[in-house]
Amino acid sequence: MSASVPVTIHRVTHLDLWVGDYVWPFTERHRSKIDGYFAARQLEQPKLWNGRVLLGRRPRFDGARFSAECFETDFASFLCWREWDFPDASVFNGFGMGVIRSKDGAIVLGEMGAHTSNAGQVYFAGGTPDPSDVRNHRLDIAASVTREVQEETGLSRFDYRAADDWHCVEAGSFVAMLRILDVYLPAEALKSRIEAHLARDELPEFSRVHLVRSEADFLPAMPRFVTAYLTMLLDGDD
Repeated sequence: MSASVPVTIHRVTHLDLWVGDYVWPFTERHRSKIDGYFAARQLEQPKLWNGRVLLGRRPRFDGARFSAECFETDFASFLCWREWDFPDASVFNGFGMGVIRSKDGAIVLGEMGAHTSNAGQVYFAGGTPDPSDVRNHRLDIAASVTREVQEETGLSRFDYRAADDWHCVEAGSFVAMLRILDVYLPAEALKSRIEAHLARDELPEFSRVHLVRSEADFLPAMPRFVTAYLTMLLDGDD
């Protein structure tokens, strides 16, 4: 994400994301090129899997509501769109993330493992939604966050208190839907618990756990939407 891309943070209480049957022209137009590119990436990272994911279009912020139309595509097409600098500006990558916060106020992030498409980047727990997150033609971002947090950190929905509202961080072709998850453990104990989960996982998404207590803990590997949101939290606006 370019440093020149503006970042806007919206506080919302309602996510209205309906799933349609839109067929993405980008995929059809570039199918052979996409397949070739993904095959080359799999030679470098054999664990990459071309599953199904959901992207969005027609995003709209209306007061405390964020709405958009979502559609299904394959991961290879999504990866190419992202790595080819977002050639189709009519769609966006909308994803949910859990902002895990310890009892003493530290924020937990993870460094993506070498086998992932975002290797080395430092993120909140979460990811691009998939068809398992769809309920009655609606994309359930809350369920997506619950699933991703448990997969990546071992924390279940009984281990934290989820905020009632969301922050949508809009940055270019991204809309990150972030929800604060307050855990009743101090930072070091929470970090140790997550690290124990990673040690038990044969192929963990996160390779390392990072704690952020101040801007001094920011890392170059944190995307701009992450540091923008962390800055807001550290300023006391949650």
